[in-house]
Amino acid sequence: MRGIRAALGFFAFVGAVTTASAEECVPSQWGPDDQIGAANRLSPQNVLAASKLIKKGETHPLGIVIEPGMPAYPPRYTQLQVVQPNQQFGQTMAPAIGWEASANDDLVQMWLGTGPQLDGLGHMGEAGVFYNCNRGEDFSEITGLTRLDTSQVPPIVARGVLIDMARHLGVSTLEAGQPISSDQLKAAMAEQGVEVGSGDVILIHTGWTDAMLASNPETWGSTIPGITNEAAEFLAAFEPVAVGADTWGLGAVPPAEGDRVFYDHIVLLRDNGIYILETMNTGRLASESVTEFMFVLGQARLKGAVQMIINPVAMW
Repeated sequence: MRGIRAALGFFAFVGAVTTASAEECVPSQWGPDDQIGAANRLSPQNVLAASKLIKKGETHPLGIVIEPGMPAYPPRYTQLQVVQPNQQFGQTMAPAIGWEASANDDLVQMWLGTGPQLDGLGHMGEAGVFYNCNRGEDFSEITGLTRLDTSQVPPIVARGVLIDMARHLGVSTLEAGQPISSDQLKAAMAEQGVEVGSGDVILIHTGWTDAMLASNPETWGSTIPGITNEAAEFLAAFEPVAVGADTWGLGAVPPAEGDRVFYDHIVLLRDNGIYILETMNTGRLASESVTEFMFVLGQARLKGAVQMIINPVAMW
């Protein structure tokens, strides 16, 4: 985990020297009381159109397997315990239920921003200001967010598209910290015949998690290839519901020269109400050249949550 801690120190330094005061906030296009942002673009018409993309009946989990002890942005972690409640020392539930039942229960201690995740609109802001001019001091309680929490996000059922940057660049995986510009995204989209419409979900395949998580977890968690700040603006202009990648942070870490680390989160979440999907399992889609599919996500509705571990399904 030394690499992750070193990266965290780098982020703190970058944030200290680049953070600017927030500009005057402009309310959301969906009104000053809106809390779901780009999810307003979801519609029955979009769902029906997405369902027509299922030609083969194939399904694929877009969430990777989460393992206790896997690397995560510090101080995040995952721990799992399996217990047999009220069955210690030979006790059974028989006296209560009338038969010799055996059971396991489990409990988990984890940060919800670990592994495959949905970043909600209350996750990141700038200078204390979050999506739709909400100030963190007004809605960020220790017991949960009182606004912008992920429990309000409706089921995301939409057309999904994959932009395979590894294929476009002729590699199995992009390099650590390799930036992806809007020009590169445009070229990959043209080459692969990818078109994006309003209300779509955009996923980017870099090959990073498939290549690095198991073989070099320290490097996997301390740096990533990813989009530049201007590429985030480029993607936001397509009016998607969500943008994601097979990396834990979406934007390049460390950032490209002149960029601000993690500022893609500000562009998408705060400025446009667009959700971020991290550590998506895109390898099979890339290997089978699946560029469009039906995307289905119904995340756990934990009231007050900032983020949520997820396992969306791609169908084609």
